[in-house]
Amino acid sequence: MECVFQFINKLKFRCIYVTLSTGSGKTTTLYSLLNETSHMFHRNVITLEDPIEKENDLVLQVQVNEKAGVSYSAGLKAILRHDPDIIMVGEIRDAETAKIAVRAALTGHLVLSTMHTRDAQGAVYRLAEFGVNMMEIEQTLVAVTAQRLVELNCPYCEGECSPFCYGYGRWKRASVFELLAGRALNASIKKARGEGSLVKYRTLKEVITKGIALGYIKDTEYSRWVQDNAEI
Repeated sequence: MECVFQFINKLKFRCIYVTLSTGSGKTTTLYSLLNETSHMFHRNVITLEDPIEKENDLVLQVQVNEKAGVSYSAGLKAILRHDPDIIMVGEIRDAETAKIAVRAALTGHLVLSTMHTRDAQGAVYRLAEFGVNMMEIEQTLVAVTAQRLVELNCPYCEGECSPFCYGYGRWKRASVFELLAGRALNASIKKARGEGSLVKYRTLKEVITKGIALGYIKDTEYSRWVQDNAEI
């Protein structure tokens, strides 16, 4: 994680997206990034969330309230007037929010956000569906990560934990990540343009399969995350 923080510290603008399914740990990931960047690098951070899931005294948090007229798009427009270093948008839900987030990145802000896609490459296609042109995606998108929460095997027991095991009754879960950046991200954008570029990067399927083969991840996680996704 330290290398991720150093990477974010060097960025003055552009977008980073976390793609995920419900319950995959995106809140923990985003808040960890925001907490460390605001504390270690003294960045001015403003978040726009629906709802605010974790109170954080180090950042300015804004609650989305559709009934009061504070939508993601309206709130993002207001946040830009305060000129923060980092903007966190809880979720890119529509075309207007996507375009404003890209505009914020083009005007010198680092934007962190989430969207629901099956994998990291899906973020490029989702932005295109929202009407963001490929030139703007190429200029602003610096990284996309897809993550899942997987159950781990007990390191002390074979199979289910014994009631006498130290780890019995404890949540044994970890996050696995698929990171799309650099050359792989550029190749994905070219592929989305129809140029047929070959995209090579470590996918969630490869990470989960390796974890199962080494005995760290339960076998059931393959059918839950890999086979089920393949059928979508």
